[in-house]
Amino acid sequence: MGYGLLKGKRGIISGALDENSIAWKVAQRAKEEGAIFTLTNAPIAMRMGEINKLAEECNAEIIPADATSLEDIEKLFSRSTEVLGGKLDFVLHSIGMSPNVRKGKEYGDLNYDWYKQSIDISAMSFHKFMQVAEKQDAINEWGSIVALTYMAAQRTFSFYSDMADAKAMLESIARSYGYRYGKLKNVRVNTVSQSPTKTRAGGGIGGFDHFYEFAEKMAPLGNASADDCADYVVTLFSDLTRKVTMQNLFHDGGFSMTGISAEVLEMIKPE
Repeated sequence: MGYGLLKGKRGIISGALDENSIAWKVAQRAKEEGAIFTLTNAPIAMRMGEINKLAEECNAEIIPADATSLEDIEKLFSRSTEVLGGKLDFVLHSIGMSPNVRKGKEYGDLNYDWYKQSIDISAMSFHKFMQVAEKQDAINEWGSIVALTYMAAQRTFSFYSDMADAKAMLESIARSYGYRYGKLKNVRVNTVSQSPTKTRAGGGIGGFDHFYEFAEKMAPLGNASADDCADYVVTLFSDLTRKVTMQNLFHDGGFSMTGISAEVLEMIKPE
């Protein structure tokens, strides 16, 4: 059921790949709440996914863009304001990829060319989005920009490799650009640190299923699903959160604040 939270608002949603993607769920919820928006993803990712089905469902135009290309991002923002008939009110950055993680490279044996790609795709692209938006004056006052992150930016998860560094940089960019954009245009910038989620990206991490179950037992409310995350992101796009900015917001069922749960203690208790 929609509440009209985004009625009359325009935006860009990046990263929708298939129906398990958080960005996919955000697009569906944004549509339900009355928003109009464009969809974007890298050309190669679009060929792998089912984004055309989502575009039809949401009556949204797809604008392919390589997140590492400033030229592509400039076209994304200018075309989006043209298609949607005005400045934007929200942007979702749901972009992240590590060649090192995909190819099983341990943190002490990174390929540095791939490391640069991880940073460029997963963090610098966020800065590029906002720099282009600022220069084009593409976002309305009190607009909202949200990026998805993970708690490995603060705590060590051995399997997360160089993506942890990229997420730490992403969160730093949110604070630095959040201050700048807030002073300039009252635009707010936040990151959402989501539970481990059964997406295509999550499933590509070695040992993900075991960690998902561990997090489920640790979090007093259990893991937050992609649908849950979409609900939360929509509130951050809405006018109800106008004074929330520069924050890293944990959306993980309480996992980040739990030292150890009774369920995990039971698992490790000697027979």
